[in-house]
Amino acid sequence: MKLQSIALPALVLILSGAAVAQTATKVGVIQAQSALISTKDGQKAVAELDTRLAPRKKDLERKQAEIKDLQDKLQRGGNAMAEPARNDLMRSIDLKTKSFNRDMEDAQAESQQEQRKLLDDLSQKMMAVIDKYAQSNGYSLILDVSNPNTPVLYAANAVDITKEIIDLYDKSASSPAAAPAKPAAAPPKPAMPPATPPAAKKQP
Repeated sequence: MKLQSIALPALVLILSGAAVAQTATKVGVIQAQSALISTKDGQKAVAELDTRLAPRKKDLERKQAEIKDLQDKLQRGGNAMAEPARNDLMRSIDLKTKSFNRDMEDAQAESQQEQRKLLDDLSQKMMAVIDKYAQSNGYSLILDVSNPNTPVLYAANAVDITKEIIDLYDKSASSPAAAPAKPAAAPPKPAMPPATPPAAKKQP
């Protein structure tokens, strides 16, 4: 599946002004969309999406092949056909082509909607990873250069953190969840004081 270019403005990080003022500005760039679908979670989600969309894709391929067969038939024997038969064939090609184009537009809209949902779900997890990485490595600004609206004309390879973020995401996702804390042991019961023997009765 080829993902369409989808803007992800949420993946642009600007840290607090206080942090920027205290240290020299450190800037990084990330191919956010590529990072998302290159993680193990992203690859799994893309495979699942391909599986869901496969029946519709197969149906479109069948309709496209049917139209091509009719076009080939018209090209090979159109001149030898009676005019009514040729007109019927041309009309059939036209109707099937229009239907195919509508179905293709619907399929593309559905695919883009599913892709956007996929990226939105993954971006929430990715955002936490980027935030952690930025704070741990002293970044003041990280720009998503996969977004065509991000005004970056040039960025050196040294400031591209895409691979580091993918690795950190996969490492975080594969880490076992912290085991729940065991309940504190009950404090030992205080020892019972020895019983006081009854006072001896005086003899009269």
